[in-house]
Parts: sequence; structure tokens; C-alpha cells
Amino acid sequence: MPIKQGQVAIAAVCVVLGVMLAVQFRTTQDIKASVPFQRIEDLSQQLSKVEKEREALLSEVHALRSSTSSETYNRELQQVKIKAGLVPLQGPGIIVSIDDSKRPTKPGENPNLYLIHDDDILKVINELRAAGAEAISINGQRLIASSEIRCAGPTLSVNNTRYSPPYEISAIGEPQTLESSLKLRGGVVETLQFWGIQVTIKRPETVKIPAYKGAITFQYAKPEEEAKKQ
Repeated sequence: MPIKQGQVAIAAVCVVLGVMLAVQFRTTQDIKASVPFQRIEDLSQQLSKVEKEREALLSEVHALRSSTSSETYNRELQQVKIKAGLVPLQGPGIIVSIDDSKRPTKPGENPNLYLIHDDDILKVINELRAAGAEAISINGQRLIASSEIRCAGPTLSVNNTRYSPPYEISAIGEPQTLESSLKLRGGVVETLQFWGIQVTIKRPETVKIPAYKGAITFQYAKPEEEAKKQ
């Protein structure tokens, strides 16, 4: 009987030990199986995070490109407007005042020689432009490519607006260069003063020139590419 009881006890211990070994083996297998799964999950989370960061960076790059493109466009558009005369400007320059001669005409002389004409104003304008004037106005009328300067009886028509003398020509540019171009020996100022026409040149600290106020339309001129399509 003692021997049988001992065998039963040994058998019970073996069963318990077997169960413990089985449980340990299963636990070890579960741990081994869970490690790759957790690693994949970690990698998946990291990948998702990186993708979100990439999308954020792409959005930022796109925003920067759009901003830069918009700034460049606005800057170029502003330059076009300035060159077209559609923007008021200010800067260094000169103001030229021209008035009819007060000298009495002599018998037999043509009185028109003592009056300002459109070609006199045009000579002044051409000299200023040749000297590098960046913007010019006459009595507050901005001169652009399509501006006209012509006599209209005793008055001068500028941009279809009539003015009587005196005429004030404002020009933005290097003041000394602009003034010197008008005061050349035998130049436009000397010729006008020969007939008594009054010419004064001032160099204010700042010359202000308004924007062109008229309409700009093209009835016959068209962009070359558009003309080819028709």
C-alpha cells in the first residue's frame, strides 16, 4: 500500500509538472508570435505618422509656391501699371514752367513767334525723355504713349483737355541731368528765351506725377497670337 500511494503521488506530481510545462510552452509561443505583430503595428503607426508629416510638408510647399507666384505676379503687374502710366508716382526731378513772352512785338514781326506752341512743348518733352525722365506730366496730365499735345487755338490740348499758359511740365528723373539737357547751349530753353518766352526750372525735394485718368482703348490693334487665330 505504501508503494502504491508513492506511485500515485509521483504520478500527480508528473501531471502537475506536465501541465506547468505545457502552459509555459504555450506562453512562450504566444510571446514569440506577438513580437512580430507588435513590430508590424509599430511600423504601421510610424509610417502613418511619416505620411501625415509628408502631406503637411507638401501643403506647406504648395502654399509657399502659391504665395511666391502671387507675389511675383503682383510685382510684375505693378511694374506694367507704372510703365503704362496708371499709377501715381513721386521722386526726384524738376518742374519746368513755360509762359508766353511779355515782350511787345516789333512792327512787321509775327506775333506767333512770342507765343508757346505745341512743337515748343514737344521739344521740351523730347529732351526730358532723352535725358532719362521716367514719368512726365503737363499741368497735371500724365503723358503716356497715346497722349497728344497739339495747339487748339490759343490753348494747348493735352489728353483732350485744353489748357492756357503758363504750362507746368513735371518730370521725375535725375534732376541735374534733366536740367542740363534743357540748358544746352543752343538748346530748347535758349531758343525759347531768345523770343522772350519765359522758362523757369525748379528742383523741388519731391516731384509728384498723377496717374493717367483717361480711357485706354484699342480699336484696331490686337495681340499677335489672337490675330493669327482669326
